[in-house]
Amino acid sequence: MRSMILVLCLAVFGVACGQEDTPPATPTTEATSPEPVSPAAPGVTVATTESDLGTILTDAEGRTLYVFLNDTEGESTCYDDCAQSWPALETEGDAQAEEGVDASLLGTSERQDGALQVTYNGMPLYYFANDSGPGQTNGQGVGDVWYVVSPEGEPVRG
Repeated sequence: MRSMILVLCLAVFGVACGQEDTPPATPTTEATSPEPVSPAAPGVTVATTESDLGTILTDAEGRTLYVFLNDTEGESTCYDDCAQSWPALETEGDAQAEEGVDASLLGTSERQDGALQVTYNGMPLYYFANDSGPGQTNGQGVGDVWYVVSPEGEPVRG
């Protein structure tokens, strides 16, 4: 009976602490982050790509960018284990906009370690470690809190 109560308490605690932001079933500790995630690239470029989800934001190499709905007021809440699965799109300078990207929606937000994370429409942008190449959207809808981003700056929930 005690072990059953302990399991229930741990499950409730995990949900309360935002564990829904971790990807399902697939181990991510072995996943590698797409390049260039670290070190930050000077003046990274944000682009658009056509996908099954419509036109979405990507980096210049076509790797999908995501937003985390648990972020608040333009600041990242994804650190430690979360950041292993969801590396931040970091820059050392101003982000650049390719055609189809609204440059006025691009910005940056300082992370806890002092790095600058690229934002779009005030939302920090991330990669998904289990996207192994351009055009993949494996992180779409994970935990019902991770979504690709439209050029209008909205999470694509479709």
